[in-house]
Amino acid sequence: MIRLIATDLDGTLLQPGGVLSDRTRATLDAVDADVVVVTARPPRYVQDLDLPGTAICANGAMIYDLTNREVTHAQTLPFDVVRKVSAALAEVIPNVGIAVETGLEVLSEPGFQGFGPNNPHRTLELLEHVFAEADQVVQMLAWAPDAEADHLMEIARQAVGQHVTVTHSGGLGLLDISPPGVSKAAALESLCNARGISKDEVIAFGDMPNDLSVLGWAGTAYAMSNAHPAVKRACANHAPPNTEDGVAQVIERLFRL
Repeated sequence: MIRLIATDLDGTLLQPGGVLSDRTRATLDAVDADVVVVTARPPRYVQDLDLPGTAICANGAMIYDLTNREVTHAQTLPFDVVRKVSAALAEVIPNVGIAVETGLEVLSEPGFQGFGPNNPHRTLELLEHVFAEADQVVQMLAWAPDAEADHLMEIARQAVGQHVTVTHSGGLGLLDISPPGVSKAAALESLCNARGISKDEVIAFGDMPNDLSVLGWAGTAYAMSNAHPAVKRACANHAPPNTEDGVAQVIERLFRL
């Protein structure tokens, strides 16, 4: 029996442009199971989706109550670690730009240009100004121009993997850097334990390397057919693409909606 549905957003649950389709919304409303959003995005990007329940945000560093619109947990990176990781990445990745997610906004140095127009952030003159102005860091972001994300991730893991968790969400040359031990799966497992739900009662959907931990933990896992090759290799089950409401199609079939 499936009691909880864990789903990524971009490239998985949402249509291109971050749209939640009418079909998917209706399916989630009809299903008799908890629905948990599990995303790299911070809470401000999920609060207007008008979904009930819980969102695991910033790749597991933040838990957000979608119903009451409040952060219930945040795990942060110490500033000495942020500085150490930034310096180490600068030594091994040419022209790397650093940004930090505070939970309320992204602050970046001028060299960070990893976001498009739909991801606003505030650019400060120096990286030290970023560190000085950030009241907390729940996630670091590292970007290198024209870099291939998989290769960049391996370089970063070798350089700083003993201090932080490094993954990526598919952006060109963009890395997500979280506190050590933080992952989507760790946050989901903790949430399920609190609700008395076993991993065998969880179905998960994802499309990018930062989803691999959840897909590997859940009792049932679906890679989207538009997923990163490593994600499709990791999952025996493949859902139709997000452009065809793939998550909704699978849920409708399994729950006979």
